[in-house]
Amino acid sequence: MCGDLETDETLLEEFYTRFVEDARAFLADYEEGDGPADGDGLYRYLDELFRSMLKTAADGESAPADTSGYDRLCMEPLVFARIAGFMAAHQPLEDDPMRRLIEAVMTGYSEGEDALERYAHRHAHAHGHAHGHTH
Repeated sequence: MCGDLETDETLLEEFYTRFVEDARAFLADYEEGDGPADGDGLYRYLDELFRSMLKTAADGESAPADTSGYDRLCMEPLVFARIAGFMAAHQPLEDDPMRRLIEAVMTGYSEGEDALERYAHRHAHAHGHAHGHTH
């Protein structure tokens, strides 16, 4: 039974490690020019805010030492949701702030799924698994 617990904890930390790797790869893609093109100053600002928050979430240096990476991965989205809710409460209802929040969450979820696919692809190649294609 103790072995199961250790395996579960190891698996949970792998989720966090994968998040950190994917976040860093996602951020590197932005730096290499794969992110949104320069445009409206507001959107550049919003992209920079997003990248800053993602970078902070993927950096374990500022978290309490007794907190696992997986615990952070589970709890930090709640903080961002709380901030989003607080800000949405200060917008007029005719702006439909909840719809925009839900759309933003779904966009982030989609980007996360894309990152998972890239991680699986990188992970398979790092271990030398052949997939019948060349790069």
